[in-house]
Amino acid sequence: MAETNDMKETLMSTPDLDRFLAEHRADFAQESAADYLNLLFNRKNVTKAALAKKACMSEVYLHQVFAGKRNPSRNRIICICFGLGANLEETQEFLKHCGHAQLYAKIKRDAIVIYGLANGLDLIEVNDKLFAENEESLY
Repeated sequence: MAETNDMKETLMSTPDLDRFLAEHRADFAQESAADYLNLLFNRKNVTKAALAKKACMSEVYLHQVFAGKRNPSRNRIICICFGLGANLEETQEFLKHCGHAQLYAKIKRDAIVIYGLANGLDLIEVNDKLFAENEESLY
């Protein structure tokens, strides 16, 4: 399996994108949101019903994510991470696996979310702080 930096260098210098894609087919990330959610869920001591409640989302929607029938938005992933009691590293990894931007401390909204994850705040507390700071809420 090729290293990310090596792949990037090869991609930047390739004259033939189709050939690059064919040669590196096995090197592309294959894990889905459902795969990573199941991995993370199995590490945590929470039921799916409790997760749905703590993540402020319906059990039906959450089951669809677990089954791979839904690809959650960046906000929904963050809500799920709060529901799981995930740490910042786990949240960043989940966002990356789903193709979303990771949390960035220089963005005020993201800084509030990072603080909440790092300090064990629940989703409602973080959402209240976002609202108080005139930032977009997570749900």
